[in-house]
Amino acid sequence: MNPIRSALAQPESVAAEMVRYALGGARPGSSPDEAMRILEQGASNLQGGGEGCGEAVGMLMLAMSTLLYRSGRRQEAMEKLKATNQVAPAAFRVAAWEATMGLCMEAGQVINTSVSPDDLVDLSIKDDNIKWSDQGHLKCRVNAIKGLIALLNGETESAQLFFDGCKDLCAGVGNKQTENAVLSYCEYLHCVGDFPLATQMYERVLEALTMEDMSGNFLAACNMVPEEVSLGATCSYGQLLSHSGKFSEAEDYLTRALKKAEDQFGANHPKVGIVLTCVARMYKLKAKAEGSSSIMVQEVSKYLIPVLLALLSISRNYNGLVPLIFSFNDETIHGLYRKALEVLRAPAINSEGVSKQMDWRDIISLARGEYAELLLIQSNRKAEGERMKEWAEHAWRNSRLTLAQALEFSGPSKPTVVDTRIGRVM
Repeated sequence: MNPIRSALAQPESVAAEMVRYALGGARPGSSPDEAMRILEQGASNLQGGGEGCGEAVGMLMLAMSTLLYRSGRRQEAMEKLKATNQVAPAAFRVAAWEATMGLCMEAGQVINTSVSPDDLVDLSIKDDNIKWSDQGHLKCRVNAIKGLIALLNGETESAQLFFDGCKDLCAGVGNKQTENAVLSYCEYLHCVGDFPLATQMYERVLEALTMEDMSGNFLAACNMVPEEVSLGATCSYGQLLSHSGKFSEAEDYLTRALKKAEDQFGANHPKVGIVLTCVARMYKLKAKAEGSSSIMVQEVSKYLIPVLLALLSISRNYNGLVPLIFSFNDETIHGLYRKALEVLRAPAINSEGVSKQMDWRDIISLARGEYAELLLIQSNRKAEGERMKEWAEHAWRNSRLTLAQALEFSGPSKPTVVDTRIGRVM
């Protein structure tokens, strides 16, 4: 059979190759325009076709929304996801809804847990033969998103009910592309202080992600794709390790997260700023645990050394991974917070930005609150610290924690967890 005719007879295979090419080429520094044209042409050719075309079109439209999101066009990505809901089969609708909720959470919108994938679908196409609510793995993904929303809303008991509805499937992580749901469950366990079970689940999801071909997962979009889940799990597990006092391991995982963020998004992307905030918090927590204003780190990782030296404008000359003593003092941690805020594009303290719509509000407020605490203990910078603290308190909008609670880790009962997927504090 003619290979072209054979390929056209398998629309899902054709769409998969288009997605791999388009998203594989949409890396920092490259233009996504050509990739978008390829995806649009593919969807146009397959629209209204025979068997498998609905799945293929859904695959291409999810990829288009991811491409738009990575290009910083969040609203356009949400419009594409809405369109996907109108034409794609149940599994793709759930993926589109999951991504839509992810973008809404990232934008800081207040969402009610009564939301459902059916909300975005015309009544005329709700009655397809296979409903998402009849499929356990899809229902698990929906419940996990609702649990995450409840957690952000400070409704811990409601979150528990949603996660209770999917924890059995979460225990079988690696099946049916549920890693994203499992990560949300991990963060719930982390937030309520169940560190032993959270540790087990983080390790399971990280193991599953290392074994998965991320380029082969086409039932996810935007900030819910496997690469984002991998980054989020790595960073959240690093935070759990720091909350458990295992600072050497925490540094290792947060370093991996920092490298993942830079590789995926580029050194100046806000997600890098989110991870840098977590790195700074880990060192600050370690200093508090040791009752010291400075931190001595043994055998700093090969990747983290140049990153931190660059932050401090120190020479990059170093000889790989070598046993060394690297002295971290307050000024080093200051540098991490300053760099994080710069990458997050935080508005100036004397600007009116705090009263307007602000991206990454949770993270910027947290980083500024943390930085203010360091400044307040220095007599020559106390006034600056007071202004920064006031700004952070005014900007803080978190429903689960006050800023004071987020800044003070006194035990596992109510830890602060940063989710890199949605850029929110829980």
